[in-house]
Amino acid sequence: MINLTITPVILCGGSGTRLWPLSRKSFPKQFVPLIDGKSLLQLTLERVAQSDSDGATASEVICVAAEDHRFLVSEAMQATKVKGQIILEPVARNTAAAMALAALTAAPQDLLLFCPSDHHIPDAKAFMAMVKQGIAAARNGAVVTFGVVPSFPSTAYGYIEQGAASGDGSFGVARFIEKPAADQAQALILQGNVLWNAGIFLVQAGTLIEALQQHAGDILQSCRLAMAQARPDQQFVRPEPEAFAACRSNSIDYAVLERHKNVAVVPFAGAWSDVGSWNAVADLTPADDQGNRIEGLGLAVQSQRTYIHAPHRAVVALGTQDLLIIDTPDALLVAASSHAEQVKQVVARLEMQKSPEASMHRKVARPWGWYDSIDRGQRFQVKRIAVKPGASLSLQKHHHRAEHWIVVSGTALVTKGSETFLLTENQSTYIPIGETHRLENPGKTDLEMIEVQSGSYLGEDDIVRFTDNYGRA
Repeated sequence: MINLTITPVILCGGSGTRLWPLSRKSFPKQFVPLIDGKSLLQLTLERVAQSDSDGATASEVICVAAEDHRFLVSEAMQATKVKGQIILEPVARNTAAAMALAALTAAPQDLLLFCPSDHHIPDAKAFMAMVKQGIAAARNGAVVTFGVVPSFPSTAYGYIEQGAASGDGSFGVARFIEKPAADQAQALILQGNVLWNAGIFLVQAGTLIEALQQHAGDILQSCRLAMAQARPDQQFVRPEPEAFAACRSNSIDYAVLERHKNVAVVPFAGAWSDVGSWNAVADLTPADDQGNRIEGLGLAVQSQRTYIHAPHRAVVALGTQDLLIIDTPDALLVAASSHAEQVKQVVARLEMQKSPEASMHRKVARPWGWYDSIDRGQRFQVKRIAVKPGASLSLQKHHHRAEHWIVVSGTALVTKGSETFLLTENQSTYIPIGETHRLENPGKTDLEMIEVQSGSYLGEDDIVRFTDNYGRA
C-alpha cells in the first residue's frame, strides 16, 4: 500500500469537555461518531493511512492513548483496517510526554508525523501534500509544525507568526502567540503573516529526543524509565506506571517549541477544524435559509441561527435565536452560541456536585460490547446489554445484587455456578447473589438482552472477577 517514509503517531488523549454532554471523560469527542457515522479518530486513521502514487506514510501507525480508552482505540483501528501498536499512558501527562513515548520506540532517523486524533480535515490529498512539503526541513533536523491559514480572527486558537522562507517549502517561526483576545486576534489577521497553530508535527525521532533532552530533560528521563520497563500485551504497550506518573505534565509547545531554535512551519490552506466547540460542530452541518442547523429529529420554528443536535427524540426550538441545543438520553445542554467556549466550566461545576453525568454516559462502551442503563430506582436497575460475536464478559460474582437475564435476540452461552447452558430469543435465567457467572456470545450476530438487577447496592464496583479475556481480572 505504502512505503516506510513516515510513521504516523496519533495522539488520542484529551477529555473533550467542551463538547459535553455528547463528549464526556469516559467517552471523549475523538471516539464519538460525529461525522457520517464515523468518529474523528476513525477519520484521522483513514487520512494518515491514505497514500498517493509516491506513498507517503507507513503501513502501521502508533497510537498513544489512555489506559481506560484502550479498547475504543483498538476498535477504531479495526474499523478502519489500520494496524499498529497502542502505547497506553497510565495517567495523562500532556503532549510532550506522549510524543516522547512514541519517539523512544522509533529509530533515530525515522520521520514521525504527530497528529491529534480529534481534528477534522476533509481533504486527505491536500493534507498529504502539506506533510510532504515539510519532509525536507524535517530531514535537515528541524521540528516542523503545520499552521492553518486563518479564515477569521479566532480567539480559540494559538497563532504562529511566520518568519523568512527557507527555500525547502517551509518557513522559519518568528514566534508562537497564545490564544489572543478579540482585538489582538483581529490585529494578527490584518498583519497577514500568521497561522493558526494546528498542533500537527513532523520530526525525526532523534531530533525530537535531542530537543527534549535540551529543554525538558526531566520529561524525557521519566519517559525513558517508563519505556525501559514497559510491558507489551499484544498490540498494547504499557509503560511502567510509577515512572510515568512521576513525569511533569506539559505541552510540547511550552516544553520545547517555544524555546527551540530549529523550528519550521508549513502553511495549510485547506479546510481544517479542531472541532473544539459546539459552534465548530454546528459549522459541519449545512444551514437553512434562516441559518438554522439541524441534526437528527430537531425542528426549528420561527427561529434563526439555532443549532439542534437531537439523534434520539423530537426537540423543537420555537422563536429562538443564536442558540445551541444538544440533547442526549440523560443530559440536555441549552447554551447561547456566544458562550460555547464556556461549556467546560459547566462540566467543572457538575464534577464539584459529584454528578455522574459529568463524566459518564448512560450508554457505556465495553471491550465486549456496551450496556445502556435504561431505568433505575430504589434497589433496582434495568440495563440493555449488547455482546459482540465471539466476545464474553468476565467470570464474576456480586456480593450485593442478583440479576435476571432475558435474551432479546441472538444466542447467549451462560455459565452459572457449575452449569453451562444456551439461551435463545425470549428465554431467561436468574443469577442469585454470590453466584459465579459468565455471559458469552457464541454466535455470529450481536447478542442483545435485558438485565434486571436487584439488591442493596448496584454500583459497578461490586464485581469480583476471576478470569477475563481483557486483562481486568
